[in-house]
Amino acid sequence: MALSGISRVRRQLPTSPWLFAAPGLLVTGAFVLYPFVSTLVNSFTDRRTLIPGRFVGLANFRELLHDDMFWTGLRNSTLYVLGVVPLLVVLPLLLALLVQKNIPGITFFRSAFYTPVVASIVVVGLIWVWLLDDRGLVNAMLETVGVGRVGFFSDQWLLLMSAMAVTVWKGLGYYMIIYLAALGNVPRELHEAAAVDGAGAVRRFLSVTVPAVRSTMVLVGALSSVAAFKVFSEVYLLAGPSGGPAGEDTTLVMLVQRTGTGLTGRVGYASALSVVVFAVTVALMLLVLRADRKEDS
Repeated sequence: MALSGISRVRRQLPTSPWLFAAPGLLVTGAFVLYPFVSTLVNSFTDRRTLIPGRFVGLANFRELLHDDMFWTGLRNSTLYVLGVVPLLVVLPLLLALLVQKNIPGITFFRSAFYTPVVASIVVVGLIWVWLLDDRGLVNAMLETVGVGRVGFFSDQWLLLMSAMAVTVWKGLGYYMIIYLAALGNVPRELHEAAAVDGAGAVRRFLSVTVPAVRSTMVLVGALSSVAAFKVFSEVYLLAGPSGGPAGEDTTLVMLVQRTGTGLTGRVGYASALSVVVFAVTVALMLLVLRADRKEDS
């Protein structure tokens, strides 16, 4: 009886892990793999919202090269990465060093810095619209001190930088938590030894803290790069569906949404745009990882 029970268990073991993994695999297949394959296939067709479409080869990708809005979206998404990522790599680390100390009341500040992370992006966007509007709080304060009103939403570059500010403000607390976990693993003896050798606070930060959390900085850089290149909500809420003045603040993801939605949406062309966004985000992650490996070597 015992031997038959053991043999029965052995026969069941090869399938048991798949049974446990089946729910996750089904969800991944339905909401990740199938949409990815469908988007890839649609990028080679002229499909529209209500029309299945036919195979057109690389016609959609050739059209991208002559589409001014594509180059505008690529420029804005690239500028977004260049403007946001360095700040989200450095500022959360400094913030984590500030709130790492166990002093009275520090829990309040940790919670305050993390509050924007859990807030809805729509709520955050509306708050910043209220702040930066022509009749908003910021312009009212600038007018009070004699500077005059600033058209944050009427100027192409001010609008893009305002959206960057929203992204940085909302992401600070999230990456701060990641850095806090990494700082907790830095041996205190290293700081004490550096202090004994006469190193000041800045020197200890550059010689001890930064090397110890460098892998975390690479992780933050990769995550923030991908998120910044795929930005949508911040620019959409501040600039509106049109993408700012004459559409000059449109990002690639906004262009995907604008092109592929509606009863006459060009699903095939929007899918080609999505494939480009995917390829660029993968390239960004590979560049960050390659730079990290080169520094290690």
